[in-house]
Amino acid sequence: MQHNVLILDFGSQYTQLIARRVRELNIFCEIFPYNHFPSDLSSYKAVILGGSPFSVRGEDAPHPDLSQIRGKLPLLAVCYGAQYLSHFSGGEVAASNTREYGRANLSFIKENEVFFEGVSENSQVWMSHSDSIKSLPTNGVKIASTHDVEFAAYRIEGETTYAIQYHPEVFHSTDGAKMLENFLVKIADVPQNFTPNAFVEEMVAELKEKLQDDKVVLGLSGGVDSTVAAVLLHQAIGKNLYCIFVNNGLLRKNEFQNVLDQYKGMGLNVKGVDSGDRFLSELAGVSDPETKRKIIGRVFIEVFDDESHLIEDVKWLAQGTIYPDVIESVSVKGPSATIKSHHNVGGLPDYMKLKIVEPLRMLFKDEVRRVGASLGIDPELLGRHPFPGPGLSIRILGDITPEKVQILQDVDKVFIDGLKSWGLYDKVWQAGAILLPVNSVGVMGDERTYEKVIALRAVESTDGMTADWVHLPYDFLMKVSNDIINKVKGVNRVVYDISSKPPATIEWE
Repeated sequence: MQHNVLILDFGSQYTQLIARRVRELNIFCEIFPYNHFPSDLSSYKAVILGGSPFSVRGEDAPHPDLSQIRGKLPLLAVCYGAQYLSHFSGGEVAASNTREYGRANLSFIKENEVFFEGVSENSQVWMSHSDSIKSLPTNGVKIASTHDVEFAAYRIEGETTYAIQYHPEVFHSTDGAKMLENFLVKIADVPQNFTPNAFVEEMVAELKEKLQDDKVVLGLSGGVDSTVAAVLLHQAIGKNLYCIFVNNGLLRKNEFQNVLDQYKGMGLNVKGVDSGDRFLSELAGVSDPETKRKIIGRVFIEVFDDESHLIEDVKWLAQGTIYPDVIESVSVKGPSATIKSHHNVGGLPDYMKLKIVEPLRMLFKDEVRRVGASLGIDPELLGRHPFPGPGLSIRILGDITPEKVQILQDVDKVFIDGLKSWGLYDKVWQAGAILLPVNSVGVMGDERTYEKVIALRAVESTDGMTADWVHLPYDFLMKVSNDIINKVKGVNRVVYDISSKPPATIEWE
C-alpha cells in the first residue's frame, strides 16, 4: 500500500472524517496516534495534524514530536494542530471570550494563495474550539480571517506548513474539500492513484506473495466485508481458501440457509456450521454488552479452532476487518478512545496456531463496496446493509434467550421486508430493530396486555463513522408498526430512534 498521507490523531471526533475526505480525492492515507506513529516517514508525501478536545494551554495537552516532520514534509495543521504550532513556536493562544463553535464565513483571503484557489470570500467554514490564536508563530503569515477570528488560517515562511483554525473535513465547510485538494495535490504534489482497481491489483499481488501455497480459512458472514475479502483471497490463492459460515444463533430469520444459497455459483469453497445452541448456551444470563461481545468473540474463535483442525495444514485465518473497526478499537491516552470492542480485531489466543490476514483492514465501508464492484460481485449483495458481527445479541438489550431471539428475528424480517417493498431499503445505509428490556401496557381485543417494546433504527451514512437518522415516511412507519404488533406475538409497542451518531452510536450496545 502506498503510504501517501499521515494523519496524526489527537482525539478529535472529526479525525476519521479527515481521512474520508482525503480518500475521496483518491489519495491513500493512514491515521496514527500523535504519540505513536512510524519512525520512517520516507514514504509519506504529506502530514495532517488533526483537532483535539484538549487545550494547548492545559497541562495534559498532547505534545507530538514533529522533529521529523516540520520543514521536511508538507504539513497541514487543523484546529488544535494550528493552535499547537502557534503556541509552541513563538505565537500566543488564549481562551476566547466566547466559545467559537459552528458556522462562520471567511471575511478575508490573502491574494494569490494556492491553498485558497477556487475558494471565494464569504465561504462558510466550521469552527469548533474554545481557544483562539492571538498572535502567529515565528515567520507566520496570515492568509485568511473570519469576522470573529483574525487568524483563521496562516502559513509559515520557509516551510511548506499551513494551519487553519476550522475543520475543512466536515460537511458544513462548503469549500473544505477544495482546500484539502489544493494542499495535497497542488502544494504537496501527492499522487491521486488510490482507486478500487489499483487496490485490487496491489492487494491480490500482496496476498499471493504473503500466502504462497498456504491454506487459509475465512469466516463468512453473508455481509459485504467478508464476501469482498473472500473474493479477493480467492483471486489470489484459489482452492487454498476454505470458507466457513457459522450460525451463531443470532442471525436474521432464515439467514443461515439464505446466505449459503447466495454463495453458490461464486466459485467459493463454503462450509456451513450450525453452532447456534453453543453460542446461546454460553450467553445465557449475561446482560453486559461488552461481556456479550467478548463471549461471542471467544466462542467464534473456539468454533473456528475446531473447524480449522479439520482442514489439513491450514496456516492462516482471514478476517473481514475494515478500517473503522481498527480505529474504534485503538485506545491510547488522548486519541480516539475505545467505544466498543470488536470481535474481529485484536488477534488470536495463543492456543490457536493460525496467523491473521486482513485484506480490507485499511478500507472504509464505502471503499469496500467499490472494490467489490470492481471485482464483479452481485450489486444486490454489495448493497446489503451492514450487520453487526455479534448479531442480534447487541440488539437484545439485557440477557438473551431463544424466545427473545425469535421475537427479534420476526420483527426484523417485517421491518426489512417492509423497507424493500416500499422501495426504501437502498435509501437507508443500515436498519434494524432493537428489543428493549421493558414491557409496556397495551390493549388487544379488549384485553390488557403487558408485552415487549421494539425500537426501530434506520440511519444514513457513508462509512458508519458518523450517521444521521433517516426521515422514513409516516405512512411507512404506521404500516410497519401495525404489522409488527399484529404479526409478532409478544410485542405491543413500537418506537422509532431519532438519534444521530455522534452523540449516539448506530447500535444500542
